[in-house]
Amino acid sequence: MSEENTVKKEAAPATAAPKTADSRPARPARTEGGRPERPQRRGPGGRGGKFQRRRKFCKFCADTSLTIDHKDPVLLSQFISERNKITPSRVTSTCAKHQRQLTTAIKRARVLALLAFTPLHHK
Repeated sequence: MSEENTVKKEAAPATAAPKTADSRPARPARTEGGRPERPQRRGPGGRGGKFQRRRKFCKFCADTSLTIDHKDPVLLSQFISERNKITPSRVTSTCAKHQRQLTTAIKRARVLALLAFTPLHHK
């Protein structure tokens, strides 16, 4: 009789959780490694859409005739935001070497009053 009670106790929790309409979908089957398999990526972006992201390249490495000069405010102003902050290299896509040259040139141009420190400085 004690064996029957233990069998009934073990069987009770399995039937105690009936499935409802709002239950979660079944989990994917586990492999030998213990982790479910992930879906394969579809391309460089992983999204598989029509648009492909263009690879960024440094403007100064591509065109060697361009030189970074602190006396050229027109060129330097392309790398400054409207709030006169130096834009980061991940946005402007310049390499680390030319980004360092740009920041020193912008700072020198600010000291020489060729570029404004803040947007409140009027021309």
